[in-house]
Amino acid sequence: MTEKTEVLYNGECPVCSREVNHYAKLSDDQALPIRYDDLNDLSKLHAWGITPDQAARRLHVRKDGQITAGIPAFIVLWREIPQTRWLAKLFNLPVIHRIACLGYDYVLAPVIYRWHIARQGRQS
Repeated sequence: MTEKTEVLYNGECPVCSREVNHYAKLSDDQALPIRYDDLNDLSKLHAWGITPDQAARRLHVRKDGQITAGIPAFIVLWREIPQTRWLAKLFNLPVIHRIACLGYDYVLAPVIYRWHIARQGRQS
């Protein structure tokens, strides 16, 4: 790995934080150069150059200066963690990749985003 991999996620989302905490534990156990930024920390979010709304809609990963989002971002992250490399290979297969992207972009991510908006409304 040439540069630290950075992950931007919603730490207030129970689904997101549970999954990312799992990856963080795996990467911490192996001292992998992966940093996890919670989008709710505006100082960290600012460094990403995206709005809080954009950040809340999908997982984002920055590697070698390039930001990816959604399933491609998961693939970048999974490649970095030895225990999840098989997921990167599986989700990079053409048919599976297309189905996963459609499912994430049109079902899972929008549902999680609506939960995020609802949580924000309750906190106001």
